[in-house]
Amino acid sequence: MTKEVFNFCAGPAMLPKPVMQLAQQELVNWNDMGVSVMEISHRSKDYIAVAEQAEKDLRDLMGISDDYSVLFMHGGGRGQFAAVPMNLLTAQQQADYVLTGSWSKSAFTEGQKYGQINLAADTYTNEKGEGSILPFDQWKLSESAEYVHYCPNETVDGIEFNYIPEVDKPLVADMSSCILSQEIDVSKFGVIYAGAQKNIGPSGLAIAIVRKDLIGRANGFTPSIYDYAVQNNSDSMFNTPPTYAWYLAGLVFKWLKSQGGVAAVQKVNEQKAALLYNFIDGNEFYSNKVEKQYRSKMNVPFFLENEALNAKFLAESEQAGLLALKGHRSVGGMRASIYNAMPLEGVEALVAFMQDFAQKNG
Repeated sequence: MTKEVFNFCAGPAMLPKPVMQLAQQELVNWNDMGVSVMEISHRSKDYIAVAEQAEKDLRDLMGISDDYSVLFMHGGGRGQFAAVPMNLLTAQQQADYVLTGSWSKSAFTEGQKYGQINLAADTYTNEKGEGSILPFDQWKLSESAEYVHYCPNETVDGIEFNYIPEVDKPLVADMSSCILSQEIDVSKFGVIYAGAQKNIGPSGLAIAIVRKDLIGRANGFTPSIYDYAVQNNSDSMFNTPPTYAWYLAGLVFKWLKSQGGVAAVQKVNEQKAALLYNFIDGNEFYSNKVEKQYRSKMNVPFFLENEALNAKFLAESEQAGLLALKGHRSVGGMRASIYNAMPLEGVEALVAFMQDFAQKNG
């Protein structure tokens, strides 16, 4: 019997095992058609049914009203770093960006190509030297901003907002690593976007949830595949979309519904995160450097007290079937990404390994 493997990769991340098994079963003979779903026309009635069901299920899961368009687009999250300002901003207009880590910094840098980008809040370290979020009352929001952009969960830095900022401009959120992990009020946002490869499906696909009154403002130079109006008017099929990724996303949405929806998955996510953080906090061999109230429930960075043991930890954890625990190169240490598809058993196995490793090497 093959040893069970738990993949803690930050992205592309593990997909739910039942989804992968069904995709494997249907790979070469989908819907008894004798071909794969990736081989049929995206404009065929069979594939359009897949696309429409995926959108319906996502709307059900997130409570997305008819005031919003749901777009399935190319280019992942980085594509949306450009698409947002190209659709919502002119060169003479201003937008506010809040920086809390690596990905919001990248969005900020990209946005500067298209308009006047105001740094409303920069990355912040509290008095204890922990990664944190600048208090909201210290943000320098501009009156003329067309929108306010932030990243609710920083994949690299392990920092997560525990609130939705209350602003009087359209709020734009990069939810690539936290979408569908907890219940949110979509009506508080102008745009929500997410690269698929963490909590939705394979890489190459991005989902943009755009309030309809913000559609139709794109700059003339905006590529058609990134123009929200073009994508909305063509049902995300202006050109051939990433059809297999869209199909797999649809399977993930169905799986989430079978688990009881986002509310049920959120409870498991909170349980997984609490288990891992409580162990780290209770063992001097390990540490986490994020202020407790802003710790991510999706991406848990941690450090060994003796970093000379890092290579040994990674080698032995991989032998134990615990994969991709190396921290991002810009941060170092370790990182466990525990998205929706990671079962509680995976986190339990990680904690058991960490306990054993600490006892043997402490």
